[in-house]
Amino acid sequence: MGKDKLRKFAENLTFECFVQPAFEEMFRTDHPLKGNWRKEFFHNDNPIVLELGCGKGEYTVALAERNPDKNFIGVDIKGARIWRGAKTATERKMSNVGFLRARIEFITSLFAEGEVDEIWITFPDPQLRTKRAKKRLTAPIFLEYYAKLLRKDGWINLKTDSQHLFAYTSAVIEKFGLKCEVANNDIYGSGYADEVLSVKTAYEQMYLERGLPITYTRFQLGERKEFPMFDWEGDDILEKDGEIERKTESGTDARSKSRGCLHTMPCKKEEKPAKQD
Repeated sequence: MGKDKLRKFAENLTFECFVQPAFEEMFRTDHPLKGNWRKEFFHNDNPIVLELGCGKGEYTVALAERNPDKNFIGVDIKGARIWRGAKTATERKMSNVGFLRARIEFITSLFAEGEVDEIWITFPDPQLRTKRAKKRLTAPIFLEYYAKLLRKDGWINLKTDSQHLFAYTSAVIEKFGLKCEVANNDIYGSGYADEVLSVKTAYEQMYLERGLPITYTRFQLGERKEFPMFDWEGDDILEKDGEIERKTESGTDARSKSRGCLHTMPCKKEEKPAKQD
């Protein structure tokens, strides 16, 4: 392990905004902060918004700067990546930002029922192999996790360059009859991106430079708590997300010309997202 990574791990522990639970505090037990994030960590009663798989925390920090009346927590298992967000929040003296180093599979040990008001998932690994479909962050098993901590009227926001993950998520929404506010497969090409959606992570900037359209989906789980796994026919195709074409300049050009909204289910197309309160 590199010295710089070890330095970041050590510095993480000095940040007041950083939480790194021990395994025994999460595995088959509840962490002390579960149900107490507002009182014990943020010291206010403001809504809590999670960014799952936050990476370097660009979105967490940017959303927190734009919404001082909300609390934001970036969740990721990669300590060296999360260090960047925690350091930025510390340097800027941001009191409405937290970073949690933990696996998303343990999230129900960390947050109580209804404790979370909204979830953001930005550029997760699309897990293109069919046998890894259950590891997609919008797969049914993860929706069951979210249902145990998200308010019934809470929104889940997915922003990704993966057309395959976008289509898969739309299929999941349709399968379980979930409320979908918008599903747009090119937020910049269609002019849909507002100030919040225009926040760019390092990954997003890289994808845009390659001419890949960025998708956005916003949906709710409502009262539903159970989401059984199912086989999706979209996983039967041999090549997903233009895997071969992405590696060539001509493939990138072809992708950059793809515009408009491809909806696999009825969602609003033209309206801007409602103001997130």
